[in-house]
Amino acid sequence: MNQKEIKKFLDSFLSKRERTITVVDFGNVEKWKNGLGWRVGVRELAQLIKNFSQGHKFLRRFYYGADYGQDESSSSLSGWSNYILTTAKMNGFEVIPKRVKYIRSVDNIYGFEKKCDLDVEMAVDLIEERHNYDTIILFSGDGDLMRAIQHLKKEHGKHCMVMSARGHIGREVLDAKMDGIAEEILFAEDFEYRLNMDRFVRR
Repeated sequence: MNQKEIKKFLDSFLSKRERTITVVDFGNVEKWKNGLGWRVGVRELAQLIKNFSQGHKFLRRFYYGADYGQDESSSSLSGWSNYILTTAKMNGFEVIPKRVKYIRSVDNIYGFEKKCDLDVEMAVDLIEERHNYDTIILFSGDGDLMRAIQHLKKEHGKHCMVMSARGHIGREVLDAKMDGIAEEILFAEDFEYRLNMDRFVRR
């Protein structure tokens, strides 16, 4: 999409912003930078999402890991995790955090791997809130939610679009597009002029 096409696309949501739910898997979004060469900002994401969804806060959902470190009794968030979650709250998102687990791993140079899977939370929330929206905009290329999306489309007539970066789109998402479950795949590259948090930084 070019910028003119994007404007037309965003304008098409004017009459349905109060019936569109946006689901941001920010742990997945963060990984896009490896392919994009730039970072998606939380503030920039919030500004874009206002074009899709307005009104009730629960329609703008932000899922992210809450990293308290390796000590399971710790109640202090890491600086980066705190920054992301706080920024999301300040920018009008309904924030759904989940504690990051530290899993021992002999293959990792640090001796552990971090794990925080929010797919179940996202799927359950979409099903529980199904009476409050007609369209889903999913910000994640992970295909694990496609089974829930398929159910919501088949049983409840919901529409779904997916945004991800090229090279970060799971096979399940591509199959869902082919089968008409995901009606459109939006590419983050096309939205760089809106999403790149460093676009005004001098180089």
